[in-house]
Amino acid sequence: MTDDTAITIISAQYAASAVRADQYPNPEEDLCEIAFIGRSNVGKSSLLNSLARRHGLARTSGTPGKTQTLNFYRLAAKIDEERQDFFLVDLPGYGYARTGQKNRRQWAKFSEEYMLNSPRLKLICQLIDIRHLPMASDIAAYRWFTENNLPIQLIATKADKISRMGLKRQLETIKRGLGASCNIIAYSAEKGLGRDDLLDVIGRLLLK
Repeated sequence: MTDDTAITIISAQYAASAVRADQYPNPEEDLCEIAFIGRSNVGKSSLLNSLARRHGLARTSGTPGKTQTLNFYRLAAKIDEERQDFFLVDLPGYGYARTGQKNRRQWAKFSEEYMLNSPRLKLICQLIDIRHLPMASDIAAYRWFTENNLPIQLIATKADKISRMGLKRQLETIKRGLGASCNIIAYSAEKGLGRDDLLDVIGRLLLK
């Protein structure tokens, strides 16, 4: 994607919820999928709504562990005057202690099956709360992604909650905690910070 290439989201809608491959949206369309995952209550739904600029597209909740299926949202983007459709996929959060162990195993199983087997999955966005050090579950998830050669984009959420001076320092702290060398996008659903950066990443994928 060149510097003068613009990407604009022109529509967004809920498409499907799934726990099995036969429940995924129509595979014949072969649309690019970009998945989002992180600890429960990391701000995943708020980010998706911000990215799509569609309030209420993904349900937000003050109660962690509400996402219990793979939720597919179909978006249409305009890139250099051409329409490109793709899916955002909201995965169940990990690391929520109050969720029953049986449920956690079920969520992990169908999430892992999707991430390992979907031929349309082009990127996994792992969300980390910028205010905290990466937790054990964040580190374990990141290692699993890298061990399985999955394409990762790290996103530090709730970036409006810390000072601008502390932003760079905290991003470096997260990278060291994960043992990561890749770029991290600082994102604020409240202020829109990082939205253009993430859209640029998505635009590059759609143009491949």
